[in-house]
Amino acid sequence: MERRDFIKKMFVGTGVAVAGSAGLVGYYQPRKALYGREASEGKERVDGLKKVLVIGGGLAGISSSIELARRGFEVTLVESSAALGGKLTGWDIEALGEHFPVEHGFHGFFDQYYNLNEIFAYAGIKRESFISSPGYPVIFKHFPKEVYGQTSKYFPLNVLSIIEQSKRLDFISFLKNYKGLLPTVELFRYDNTRTFQKYDSIDFLTYCRKGDALPAFVDTVLHPFADATMNRMEVLSAAEALRYFHFYFMANPEGLAFTITKRDCMSALITPLEAKLKELGVRLRKGCTARSIQVVGEKVVGVVVDMPESGGALSLHVDAAKVPQRGFAAFVSAEGVPVMVGRTESGYLAYDGRCTHMGCPVTPDSGTGGFSCPCHAGRFDASGSPVSGPPKAPLAKLAVAVEGGVLVVKQTEGGERLACDYCVVASNVRGVRELVKASHLNHPDFEANVASLGEADPYAVYRLWIDRPLASKEFPFYTVSGYTYTDSISIYSDFQEPFISWAKKHGCCVVELHAYAIAPEDIRPEAEIKAAMLQELHTIFPETRAAKVLHELFMQQSNFTRWAPGDHAHRPGVETPFSNLFLAGDWVKNDAPVFLMEAAAFTGRMAANAIFRQESVKPVPLPIVPMHGLFA
Repeated sequence: MERRDFIKKMFVGTGVAVAGSAGLVGYYQPRKALYGREASEGKERVDGLKKVLVIGGGLAGISSSIELARRGFEVTLVESSAALGGKLTGWDIEALGEHFPVEHGFHGFFDQYYNLNEIFAYAGIKRESFISSPGYPVIFKHFPKEVYGQTSKYFPLNVLSIIEQSKRLDFISFLKNYKGLLPTVELFRYDNTRTFQKYDSIDFLTYCRKGDALPAFVDTVLHPFADATMNRMEVLSAAEALRYFHFYFMANPEGLAFTITKRDCMSALITPLEAKLKELGVRLRKGCTARSIQVVGEKVVGVVVDMPESGGALSLHVDAAKVPQRGFAAFVSAEGVPVMVGRTESGYLAYDGRCTHMGCPVTPDSGTGGFSCPCHAGRFDASGSPVSGPPKAPLAKLAVAVEGGVLVVKQTEGGERLACDYCVVASNVRGVRELVKASHLNHPDFEANVASLGEADPYAVYRLWIDRPLASKEFPFYTVSGYTYTDSISIYSDFQEPFISWAKKHGCCVVELHAYAIAPEDIRPEAEIKAAMLQELHTIFPETRAAKVLHELFMQQSNFTRWAPGDHAHRPGVETPFSNLFLAGDWVKNDAPVFLMEAAAFTGRMAANAIFRQESVKPVPLPIVPMHGLFA
């Protein structure tokens, strides 16, 4: 036995003995808990007819709609995209003579996603729909690869097992640099109020440097895992990072493990969720955009919606000389809406530049004369009609008038008003900002807080169909650290149909590269980013240098929540100044230790519970990991 292995095993054994003698194995343990502020009594169903409008068909809106409909509320779910699912939605593409399902990118589902997993189970989605990841490997550019497996569920064995599995971490280094333990200890002291008061003002990189954290621990554990927040370490709030590590690692009773869907998320998850919504009587308004909230006094009385082809209220004045003779030019309205303006033989033409798939801004495509959506590879022709990719509805055509050499894109009137007793806004950051801004709610503080919400740096997804298998790969998923763009690699032909069958039939593979958050200085034209990510793939898996790319799909988008220092203080919560208006989404402030998809499902249920309280309906229990760190 090598000296290093002997030292590791000695300290692991010592840790077990110390834990047992101190009672840590019995008392100081992460345990599944219930969110403590919810009452447990009430009616099983609401009395009478109560209408609820839920705006946003992602996980937050779906979760809220399911819980409300289960208790007898009449629910209408409004989603601007043609399909439900938010970041889990998907669509089909034609490639290499076959049809393939694609989605926004790889997703892992953790066992501590208690609320989300309960929603899945209620919709009839069984555990058999998922497979467990065989390990959590991390590929570094400058260090040897690390492979973390399932960790113990017991403290301190959960932490000791990570050190025991690591090639770079060892107890001797920790003990020699005892100051470097301080940031690590703080991970076990998470307390929402204290943590955000003390650490939300600095970024996570500064936090690690200020605390003299052990460099090997930062490089090996903190940095690569923090990147999975979809926010770069240097612009990520240290408090949010501590909440993230508390939820996923330090206070997680389930151990370090995640599952993957055997089929695309649309087929495996969103389709059965939609079927359950319909079974419960939820009215689905897909491809329908909420334009403004109508209030009387301190209550919401309705929401104005329209279909994508009807356009939306906006104001834009453009110097006619700035419109090109051929093709279209992009402008931005006073409301921040992208507008595409071009010339025709008889005058001018304008379109609402928001893609009808998920509202991302389109850009003029000089090659076709139409428009492209870089987020999801959507394409529109010059008449605004979709020709490829996920969009189903055409771009909204806007009215244009010429007044003294100035083009006036006139406001469109109309839209359908949906009355409601309650409203839950569960859209993404961009959606809620646009909706609240257009509603003129006369609550400056609330409106300012919503306006202050931000999106993280853009991320990219690059899926490749390659003419040979990856001979050197050992796992279906890798976290990657130290490269300019690539932060993870997923080998879809190893875990998801129909890619498994296609790869076996043709002796090929399907690989997806993710760039989680692209720094401003690294923003490049699409072709340059693709080339750089391909070179990074060649470095990581050298056998791909001689491979031929048979087909590719590249998407660059910006719709993940920003968790910057100082954001927390102004972040709006579930409840609003209006007694019957509630918010849901991972961007909503709450004091529970939840993150990403679980935060969306959790706040969706929180919004439903807020309505239940007003109607004396029994609330939904909200399971969580422990509220506080073990040493808080």
